[in-house]
Amino acid sequence: MATLLEKRRQSSQGSVIAELTREVRKISRDKISDIDLINREATYLAINALIEAARAGEAGRGFAVVANQVKSVSGRIGQLTGELGKELNGLSERMVTELERQQGQRLTDLALNMIDVIDRNLYERSCDVRWWATDAALVDCMMSAPEAAEHAAAYASQRLSVILDSYTVYLDIWVLDLQGRVVANGRPAQFPVTGAVNAAQYEWFAAALRTRSGDEYATANVDALDHLGNAQVATYATAIREHGASDGRIVGVLAVFFDWAKQASAVVKSVRLTDDERARTRCMIIDADGRVIADSQEAGRDTARFELPAGTQNTGNYRTGGGSLVGYALTPGYETYRGMGWYGVIEQQAAGAA
Repeated sequence: MATLLEKRRQSSQGSVIAELTREVRKISRDKISDIDLINREATYLAINALIEAARAGEAGRGFAVVANQVKSVSGRIGQLTGELGKELNGLSERMVTELERQQGQRLTDLALNMIDVIDRNLYERSCDVRWWATDAALVDCMMSAPEAAEHAAAYASQRLSVILDSYTVYLDIWVLDLQGRVVANGRPAQFPVTGAVNAAQYEWFAAALRTRSGDEYATANVDALDHLGNAQVATYATAIREHGASDGRIVGVLAVFFDWAKQASAVVKSVRLTDDERARTRCMIIDADGRVIADSQEAGRDTARFELPAGTQNTGNYRTGGGSLVGYALTPGYETYRGMGWYGVIEQQAAGAA
């Protein structure tokens, strides 16, 4: 596998080759044009010489032979320069097409790598929520007697706080009862939701209650949650089960809120681009509805959309009407995380167009 330095060098070489190809095309056109100009002048001289030879009569016959030969040579030169121009144009067009194909494939590979990093990250979130739902403090919180409920909830909150100190990718973690009421959370001082928020209206809560075992979990699309300061989060939830057993009776719900904006921003801004490319390249994560949920340019991220062409395959690249080159890749999923139909998309303007 190529190292990062090698990939950067290859990308830089590709840009240099493309620029050299354009330069060769320009030079060849200019030089062929110069040859054509000189050749036309030689042809005019030959024609004038033939006219003068005709006027000179018998004395100019030998000169006419030379003039005809010059005219013939000029014709051959004109034919050769025309053929050379066509061949050079065809060659340079093929070179540019091949370089564009390679660059399009490179953008596709980068988009796939970008969405794969997201998938692996979110797979870990699905593991976290299923694991923590078996934590004794959380199970006891949901199974404690009424007289011990307050103490159990306080201990669960303390336990969640410890988890959050170690797993900084989360904004908060909630423990909810079967009616959707938050009974404990990991950052009560920052987010006072315990006893004040009911999450029964959220689909992820209902989906968690529908899980058939401790191996299953629910996900929600990236969205802003007002109870967490209107921050963008990716929510994962699963059932808390009696005695922490995978097949135990459901006694509550655990929800974890992944700090999406911060973590996704780090991913889209870390795509392996050269310094020259970065200023003219936009790296995005697009959800299944076409919403831009992560954007290296950030402006308008909350409302921006990016529509891929109809009939888009799992991976590919294309040229837009505006001249930008776009590479894209559908989420491949990772392990038990199947993905949510998201795409990694990289849009790159031509050099000098940014």
